[in-house]
Amino acid sequence: MKVLITGGAGFIGHNVAIFLRDFGFDVAVFDNLKRSAEFSVKRLAERNIPLIKGDVLNAHTLNEALRDVDVVIHAAAYINVKESFKRPTLYLKNNVIGTASVAEACLNKGVKLLIYLSSAAVYGEPISTPISETHPTNPISPYGLSKMMGEEVVKFYSKYGLKHVILRLFNVYGPRQSKAYAGVITRFIERAVEGFQPIIYGDGEQTRDFVHVKDVSEAIKQTMERDVVNETFNIGSGAPTKIKELANLVINLANLKCKPVYRHPRAGDIKHSYADISKAKRLLGFRPKVSLKEGLKELIEARLTN
Repeated sequence: MKVLITGGAGFIGHNVAIFLRDFGFDVAVFDNLKRSAEFSVKRLAERNIPLIKGDVLNAHTLNEALRDVDVVIHAAAYINVKESFKRPTLYLKNNVIGTASVAEACLNKGVKLLIYLSSAAVYGEPISTPISETHPTNPISPYGLSKMMGEEVVKFYSKYGLKHVILRLFNVYGPRQSKAYAGVITRFIERAVEGFQPIIYGDGEQTRDFVHVKDVSEAIKQTMERDVVNETFNIGSGAPTKIKELANLVINLANLKCKPVYRHPRAGDIKHSYADISKAKRLLGFRPKVSLKEGLKELIEARLTN
């Protein structure tokens, strides 16, 4: 099976590429390299994974890259929520028009399956938890809006025969996550390994659903192997973690003798969010395997030895 990953030199993209290559898939990545990290490109080269330089908005290079491709994993996106408020048009162009370009090219080239990596940001402030796929979508950021509109684009092209699966990813973390788009885990660890306390904005009672990139990669692999199309799935751990619990876990694993620092809450932060993954369990056989403690320990040890 030949697989092309758009945005394949990004954090999630390159980890998925290596994961699938290890399972024997014929994998190539497609990326304009404008926001990729040097270490991601280096790791792809070390694993002999072909990297095609191109932009999803360029129909010619995209169509060339899709020659004889069976599955496209569309991971190319701008993902900085804060930046999206400052440059909403850029996010709509890259994430929405870019997705339309990919969907159209997949349809024209006879790609068997398009896997669109969406985000829990499409839900906005939840009205209930855990969040199921039937929960209303009400994004509160231009980034979340762009991912929701990308979903609608993919669904539209399915009317013309494009088979797709939408994976709504929750808080993905793992090794070699770009500092430019670092989530709370990366920020906590960066401070902890330097001997500083994690900084919590708000009371720390906020909950998030942290899912390791290995589990995300496994979910993508299961999606390719199952005969399930034109469906939407939440991909997360399925368990809520309080931010203050996360901070204390990082402190303990880093062997620090301190307590978190609390600051005023930030405007626009969602209070609670975690996924109902029962649908993915039932139809994909998805079972998260990497515990948060295990994942954090791996990241801290890797950071301390570098």
